[in-house]
Amino acid sequence: MDATKNQNCNIDLDAWLEQPSGIYIHAWEQLVLDRLTADIFGFNAVQIGLPQMNCLAASRMPNRWIINDVLLSQSLPHALSNSTPDTLLNSAHPVALLSNFEELPFESQSLDLVVLPHVLEFAAEPHQILREVERVLIPEGRLIICGFNKASLWGARQALGRLTADQFFPRDGEFISLLRLKDWLKLLNMEVDRGHFGCYVPPINSQKWLQRFHFIETAGARWWPVLGAAYVVQAIKRVKGMHLIGPAWKNKKLRLPTAVPVSHRHHRHNSDPGDQ
Repeated sequence: MDATKNQNCNIDLDAWLEQPSGIYIHAWEQLVLDRLTADIFGFNAVQIGLPQMNCLAASRMPNRWIINDVLLSQSLPHALSNSTPDTLLNSAHPVALLSNFEELPFESQSLDLVVLPHVLEFAAEPHQILREVERVLIPEGRLIICGFNKASLWGARQALGRLTADQFFPRDGEFISLLRLKDWLKLLNMEVDRGHFGCYVPPINSQKWLQRFHFIETAGARWWPVLGAAYVVQAIKRVKGMHLIGPAWKNKKLRLPTAVPVSHRHHRHNSDPGDQ
């Protein structure tokens, strides 16, 4: 037990996602993301960070990228890390790129969809990332954010862990409440379309007990829906004074002058540093 506690104190997000609690939340988020992205149409979609998750797996957009800020082949989906650049560009899988999250290698108003899976909690400049996302999104473009809910049993467990040095989540994670996140998005003319909450089980790190408590999910979604451990929020970029008459997409090639393909790499290279 003590060894597990000490390990949790220093664990990072990548390693936490491989633990039972991380796998549990990942599975729920993937279901929500698949449902949301399958109904968003356009040509260009980008996932920023956390390449262990394929947030665009169900997307039908022809151009898809996963951006990471670290060269780490083992963090990429298996189909990506075992592909050559030529096969990646002609496959149905997203193309992996290397970029600073605060300076995305895309033209302004060029993307239809951006997904941020647990990026803001661990970013030094979350506001700058959101400003950059707003820049690259087209009018009426969609933003999807995955986050840990501060107003939940898991959030309370994390707050307690900061006092006892026995943190349940990665040490550097800073929970952002949905209310706070909505305020940030409102300043950027991003209108929150809908929020999805899930994972109402107690904060335990045992696969057996997580499955035994799984029945709580139905009760939680009905009786205390905003107290789930994780949320997935979808927002739409609004432009004042603009009226869409019909589809405004342009199927064009995007220029990626500063992006670097990172598939089939086996070494680590760090890029520049950077809450209803």
